[in-house]
Amino acid sequence: MSESPRLRVPHPLALLTGCVIIAALASYVVPAGQFDRRDDEVTGRTVVVPGTYQTVPSDPVGPFDAMVALPVGMADAASVIFLVFLIGGAFTVVDETGTLRRAIPSLIRALKGRDILVIPIVSLVFATGGVVENMQEEMIPLIPVLLILVRRLGFTPMVAVAMSAGAAFVGSAYSPINPFQVLIAQQAAEVEPLSGGLFRIVFLIFALTLWIGATMRYAAATRIAPEEAEVDLGDTLTGRDWIVLGLVGTTFAVMVVGVRDWGWDFEQMSAAFFIMGVLVGLIARMGVTGTAEAYVRGFRSMAYAALLIGFARAITTVLEQGLIVDTLVNGMFTPLERLPRLASALGMIVTQALIHIPVPSLSGQAVLTMPVLVPLSDLLGLSRQVVVLAFQYGGGLCDMITPTNGALMAILAAGGIRYEEWMKFTFPLYLALVALGAISIAIAIGIDLQ
Repeated sequence: MSESPRLRVPHPLALLTGCVIIAALASYVVPAGQFDRRDDEVTGRTVVVPGTYQTVPSDPVGPFDAMVALPVGMADAASVIFLVFLIGGAFTVVDETGTLRRAIPSLIRALKGRDILVIPIVSLVFATGGVVENMQEEMIPLIPVLLILVRRLGFTPMVAVAMSAGAAFVGSAYSPINPFQVLIAQQAAEVEPLSGGLFRIVFLIFALTLWIGATMRYAAATRIAPEEAEVDLGDTLTGRDWIVLGLVGTTFAVMVVGVRDWGWDFEQMSAAFFIMGVLVGLIARMGVTGTAEAYVRGFRSMAYAALLIGFARAITTVLEQGLIVDTLVNGMFTPLERLPRLASALGMIVTQALIHIPVPSLSGQAVLTMPVLVPLSDLLGLSRQVVVLAFQYGGGLCDMITPTNGALMAILAAGGIRYEEWMKFTFPLYLALVALGAISIAIAIGIDLQ
C-alpha cells in the first residue's frame, strides 16, 4: 500500500518570493486605495485617520518591478540587516572564546550538594540569553555539556533541553530589549524603543516562573539514580572569562541607556556590538586575524536570516507600490470594527502564530506584518504597543513548537529527543504561556499602554 503524500511547507525563501509575486498579481486585481494620514503631535507618529479610505487610480506592479523589489526591500531593511549581521558576528566571537562552555560546569561545581538549584539557575542563564540576544543557534554546542551534567544529577535529557532552549525561548518572547523581536517590531510600529519595558519585565517574571516551576516538577517526577562515573566537566572559568562576561553585560547596559537617553537607533546599537566583539576577541587573545575570521563565520551564519528580512520587506514594498496596502487594511477592518478591541488583539496573536510557521525568521516576520497591522490598530483604536505584544506572544512563543525552526530541531537532535516527545512536554506550557500573554494584552488595553 502506497504511503499518503506528506504536506511539505515550501522553503521560506521560496515562500516569500512567491508572496512577492502574489502581491504583484494582487495589484492588478485589488482596487487601489488610500487612507488620509496625519502627524500626531503627542506621539510624533504618522497615524491613519479613520473613515478617510478612498479609492485611487490603479498602479499595478509588473513582473520585473516585483523582482526589483527584492533588492529594494534589502536596502529598506538595511539597518535591521546590519544589526543582525553584527550581533551574530559579535556573539560568534564570544562563543569561540569558550567562555560559555566553561561557565555552566563551573556553576555546577559551585552548587555541589544543592543540585536541585541547578535547574532555576541554568534556566535563568539561558533565559537571559534569550532576553538580550534571541539566543538559539548558540545553544547547540552547549547541549552535549548539559547532557553530561543532567546525567550526573539523575535528570533526563528533556530537563537539559527545557532549562536551556525552553527557557531561552520564553525569555525571547517576553523580552523588553530583544533586538531581534521587540526592538525591530517597535521600530516598524514607530513605537519608542524600549518603551513598555517595565510592563514586559513583570510578565517576563511570571512567564519564567511558570516555565521553571514546570521544569522542576518534571525533573523531580522523572529523576533516576545519578551516574556514578566521573566525567570531565571541562576547565573552570578564568579571569579572562569573567572579563568577557562583564564586557557582554556592559554592552547591553550601554545599549539600554543609549536607546533610552541618547537617542540611539539600530546603527548605534550595531556599532556597540561590533566594538564588543572586537574587544572580546582581543581580550581572549584571538588576535586581529582570528577575531576577523570569527566575525566572518558569524556573518555567514546570519546570512539566511538577513535574506529573510529583506525578502519579507520586499512584500510590503510591492504592496505599497501597488497602492493596495490600505485596501487590504480596510478589508480587514470591516469585519473587526464591531468586535471588542480585546478580541481583535487576541486574533492578532493567532495570526502571528500561524504566519510564523512558514516564516521562521521573527525579525523578518516583524518587517512583514507590522506595516499591515499598525494601520489596522490605528483604525481599531488599539495601542501600537499592543500590536507589538501580539507579535511577541504569537510569533515569539511559536518558536518553541514549530518544526520549521531549524535551531529547535537541531537542539532536539543534539539532545536525543524526538519532536513528539518535546511537544508532549511543551504544548500544555505553550498554551499556558499564550494565555498569560492574552492576560498581558488585556491589561495593556485596560491601562492604554503606549
